[in-house]
Amino acid sequence: MKIFSMQYDHPIRIDFFDDEIDYIKFFDEKTQRTIEKVDEIEIIPATDLLYLDQEVGSVVTQIKDSFEEQYQKMDDLFKDDFEEKIMIDIENLKAHATDSSQYAYYHLFKNVTSIKDYLDDPITILCQEEDIHFQIKNYISENFYYYQELSQSGRFLKDNQLYQDFDSIIKDNYQAINTFATNKDDVVFLSHDVMFNRDDEKRVIQQINDYLKNSQILISLENKHQLQLMVELFDRHEMKYTLVGIDEVIYPGINLYVGKLASGLELIEEKVVILTAYELFGEVNVSKTKYFRFKDAKTLRNFQELNVGDYVVHDSYGIGQYLGIKTLDVKGYHKDYLYVAYAGDDTLYIPVEQFKMIRKYASADGKVPMIHALGSSKWTKAKQKAKNKIDDIADRLIELYAKRMSSPGFAFSKDNELQIDFENQFGYALTADQQRSVDEIKLDMEKPQPMDRLLCGDVGFGKTEVALRGAFKAILDHKQVAFLCPTTILSMQHFKTATERFKNFPVEIALLNRFTSSKEKKRILKEVKEGKIDLLIGTHRILSKDVAFNDLGLLVIDEEQRFGVKQKEKIKEYRETIDVLSLSATPIPRTLQMSLMGIRGLSKIDTPPKNRLPVQTYVVEKNNTLIKQVIERELARDGQVFYLYNRTDQIANVAYKISSTVPNAKVAIGHGQMDKNELEDVMLRFMNKEFNVLICTTIIETGIDIPNANTMIVEDADKFGLAQLYQIRGRVGRSERGAYAYLLYKKDKSIQDDALKRLKAIKEFTELGSGYKIAMRDLSIRGSGDILGGKQAGFIDDIGFEMYMKILQDAINVRMHKDEKPEEVKNLNVSVDGYIPDDYVESDYEKLELYQRLDKAKTMSELNSLKAEFDDYYGNLPEAILTLIEKRKLEILSHYSIIEDIKDSGKQLEIIFSPNAFETISGDKLFLLANQLFTKPAFKSLDNKITIKINKHDQWLNRLNEFIETLSKK
Repeated sequence: MKIFSMQYDHPIRIDFFDDEIDYIKFFDEKTQRTIEKVDEIEIIPATDLLYLDQEVGSVVTQIKDSFEEQYQKMDDLFKDDFEEKIMIDIENLKAHATDSSQYAYYHLFKNVTSIKDYLDDPITILCQEEDIHFQIKNYISENFYYYQELSQSGRFLKDNQLYQDFDSIIKDNYQAINTFATNKDDVVFLSHDVMFNRDDEKRVIQQINDYLKNSQILISLENKHQLQLMVELFDRHEMKYTLVGIDEVIYPGINLYVGKLASGLELIEEKVVILTAYELFGEVNVSKTKYFRFKDAKTLRNFQELNVGDYVVHDSYGIGQYLGIKTLDVKGYHKDYLYVAYAGDDTLYIPVEQFKMIRKYASADGKVPMIHALGSSKWTKAKQKAKNKIDDIADRLIELYAKRMSSPGFAFSKDNELQIDFENQFGYALTADQQRSVDEIKLDMEKPQPMDRLLCGDVGFGKTEVALRGAFKAILDHKQVAFLCPTTILSMQHFKTATERFKNFPVEIALLNRFTSSKEKKRILKEVKEGKIDLLIGTHRILSKDVAFNDLGLLVIDEEQRFGVKQKEKIKEYRETIDVLSLSATPIPRTLQMSLMGIRGLSKIDTPPKNRLPVQTYVVEKNNTLIKQVIERELARDGQVFYLYNRTDQIANVAYKISSTVPNAKVAIGHGQMDKNELEDVMLRFMNKEFNVLICTTIIETGIDIPNANTMIVEDADKFGLAQLYQIRGRVGRSERGAYAYLLYKKDKSIQDDALKRLKAIKEFTELGSGYKIAMRDLSIRGSGDILGGKQAGFIDDIGFEMYMKILQDAINVRMHKDEKPEEVKNLNVSVDGYIPDDYVESDYEKLELYQRLDKAKTMSELNSLKAEFDDYYGNLPEAILTLIEKRKLEILSHYSIIEDIKDSGKQLEIIFSPNAFETISGDKLFLLANQLFTKPAFKSLDNKITIKINKHDQWLNRLNEFIETLSKK
């Protein structure tokens, strides 16, 4: 059992032995590792709505009395709804529900407290006391009329008090702070902001010396790196300074302090000047965050989870049906096997450690495959037929790759100081994925061949910042950059972002889309041709014939799959001569496959922004009551709602219906057939919160970034593609607030199989960073087709998509001379009594995941860490799992250079030493150690190799590991 309680910094794991508590541990939610074991814990309720059962009766009586009085005076139209609401609220109170609607009745309970009651002698500080009283008065009067209206329509019990009296809160002890002195006892600090120029080192030193003539200086720095820079600066100029802590006085001269202050200040009478990182380094507020990436096992779980009943493809035996994991006793040894059924009641048991031999079957349309019979030639023929066709595809791909690699390109320069300065001015620390992607893009740009790279990352994961760093690299080498966007709104968004990022640098930026005036368009086209514009951002308009670049060096394409055939042909021409960077959250199957094959470069950003929450996704029948509740819930927290209805002829009716159903909804309409100025006005007003519900078409699919909009409702969701649904859902959940997506389909409608799969997939992929996995699922559902053309490759269904990918990858590797495989720690065919018992791990999937993780352990430190993690997470390891770990240890040790092979003949093991083993091992040491650990070991020398045969007696596996480990030590 796991408990996340708000009074502790870390979650709690409670392990049970039957119905008794075995351990109580605090653990790290990211690594799942134990932090501390404790004897007892105290768990408090996760709510501030706390009351005793015996108090409920009195409260319910008061509610009913108020209800009866209000009910009698109410319009008959609202009576039924009012009665239903009050009855539900009473039931919720009896059940100790913690819904926010219960706050309305909280004042009816005894001993109601405020936050001040939990503090010792608190002081309330009022900043601008008169203004606060004025605002409270306005708030009370506004809410009086609002709640009066609610009570008249049966949505509020009029006697309820929603907030405490303000005067009762501040009556005990408060301090008012005003901007200006109001009496002689007020303490006033004469101060003003610091004006500081950091353009060059000489100017910085001069300003500091000027301040030192009359004042002491406190320099507040955010981290040790900034402190080191300032120390080096003052050392270079032979200036004295003192390092001070938070409790120390400020000494004459320069004082250096590590701690965060927002901005600088000069205290005139005190003669103190405070300088901060803001004045010295600019808008930098980088706090290094410990990011974590999704584990490979989770990736497997998300787009290729193996469930009982799934069809699988074995390299040697073909297509069968996976029926789970079975533990079998074979010749006295227990072992876990993957149980796969074949035609004619044939059964294949595959040792779980050989899981790499099978792949999940996927076809273009999800059809049920023909299961092969063991020993049949059909699988061999199907595989050979596919291989012949794949060889042709591989040849064409290599031809395409070779053409690009032989095309003359521009090798961009290495990073200079201006590039480094630009990157340092980014207000956040790059995630590890972002940094790796930046490095990969720069490496490609510095090569003399044209770059063709796909950057795959979820919406809001930082693809734009990565692209802008590449763009600036090109601009610094006097090349122009084109930033191509699929929609007008997205182009405006990118223009705004780029303008902000390049504001401190000499970069000319222009925007070209259908909102650009004719006069402005004419000027832009002229300056692009003359080379005066460095970065041109726009829609497909920038691909037009009249747009002539002076010297284009980089083309950045956002969501390439959204462009038409003509635009893609133009992009294809660019690819042959200039560097091209494509950005996508969900690339189309063909694009993704070419990147996976190595024909195009592939960079991935998997790490979510800090504190970002997954979007909770619901696939439900359309229900007007649900729609009303969903919208009201979002508006109650002052949020905004997207309502996607993709038919412009009926969209006004939908808007009217929402306005009628939800009275406090401020509804706007946005779609692509509106006048451009009207559409822009609607979008800007929605961004500015003048509207709180936007009824729209798929025009909002890309580019809208409104953190306050956190509910998405999609009508007829079954009509959208998987990647499109994912993009649409990505419009919400762009802040730290919880976000919701409701995918609606018509009542009693028969949904086609493909649409059903898409809806299931989008519901399944709620995890942050799922865009790449969505594309992989799309690739397996739809197939990639002919990746060089438009026709579908039907032969893929005969062998399954995963097998097709493997054969194609092998063929590509051979032609690119990449057929050498990385050195692996091979599985030894040694029989041990090792398996994962059902009473230790029940889930077949979890068992498979543990075997996969064991297989990934390549070193002793990795294996020891994994062993500790298993023990920590699942509890004390049983003998069967300890044996599995010891076997993996033997496989790692046998990979050492002194061992050539280990063979199992049943009751004996034969250890074959490599010819060069005895350059480091003495014969005496070998003989003594073998006789010490084993009973009657048999030595033999043949073909310049020494072998030892040992009997498989008690503890032979542990002894053998000790034997090899001792011999390997120098």
